[in-house]
Amino acid sequence: MMSKSKVAILRTSPRTIFEDYHRLLNLADYQDVVARDADTALKINISWHFFFPGSSTTPWQLDGVIRAMKRDGYDPALIHGCHNRTVVIDAHLGERENKQVNVTDAHGLRNVHLYEGEEWIHVRDAVGDLADKFTCLNEVYPDGFFIPKRFIGENIIHLPTVKTHIFTTTTGAMKNAFGGLLNEHRHWTHPVIHETLVDLLMIQKKIHRGVFAVMDGTFAGDGPGPRCMIPHEKNVILASADQVAIDAVAAKLMGMDPLSIKFIRMAHDMGLGCGDPREIEIVGDADAAGENWNFVGPFKKMTFASRMQHKIYWGPLKKPIEWSLKTVLAPWAYMASVIYHDSFWYP
Repeated sequence: MMSKSKVAILRTSPRTIFEDYHRLLNLADYQDVVARDADTALKINISWHFFFPGSSTTPWQLDGVIRAMKRDGYDPALIHGCHNRTVVIDAHLGERENKQVNVTDAHGLRNVHLYEGEEWIHVRDAVGDLADKFTCLNEVYPDGFFIPKRFIGENIIHLPTVKTHIFTTTTGAMKNAFGGLLNEHRHWTHPVIHETLVDLLMIQKKIHRGVFAVMDGTFAGDGPGPRCMIPHEKNVILASADQVAIDAVAAKLMGMDPLSIKFIRMAHDMGLGCGDPREIEIVGDADAAGENWNFVGPFKKMTFASRMQHKIYWGPLKKPIEWSLKTVLAPWAYMASVIYHDSFWYP
């Protein structure tokens, strides 16, 4: 009989945050998952290159994980910050504005930007016949796609926050792989985003030595995330080796039925993790996992930008406009996003 998936959750405070992160990781048995003799990528999430509560990996989250690993005897020379690049986010600006580079520098860690000097290899060279089992990626990329070679044999610790997302309802551990594993053409997958996240989890389980997630809910984001959100101070932190389970617990906290969210349901049904909160073992402050924050979610108060994105990927603008996102015309989307989010919504 398989052991139950375990998710650790703790209430925290500014005074106890670092001690709490150390306790959290060990409650979730991270040392059984994160191999000491392999390089460990701390996969930083930057949903916006400006600081906005709940949007991106927090500096205390990154700092707390690094401190815990060093305290538990992990070699800092085998730990590095890991960043991807997106069509609409400047990762270098983001790591400065969100104070993540301050943390990696303070600990003397390497800081890897996957798009700068790193080798990428064809997915079939990395996962072999597993590619035949993908639910959608072979249709999106008929010639295949490339993933970072350095990921093969590495541990990865995802560092998402608790928040909503206009494409996937919620976003967390599974969505955090989206930036690292797919190149800048990953927006091609948006019409099949749920299936994509399932395929990416299959890839992760194949190539990584260990996969772990540490989720910060000190601030949690509601509304049309991952950027234009209403932040709520919730002061909880979560960790798990089961990427599906931690996303399910976070979704339940936000007031949603995890199994009604397609990527969680698919991953659960395919045996990639546990998406049913009734079957997940909660350790730590178990009563915190029973809270219902009653978030309105991403679809009730959508911004102009999020409404337009839905029309482009799933609505009446799909035929006339979506094709342009796969051509040299794609920078129009970057300009539109920057003008709307950075110049209009954020100020």
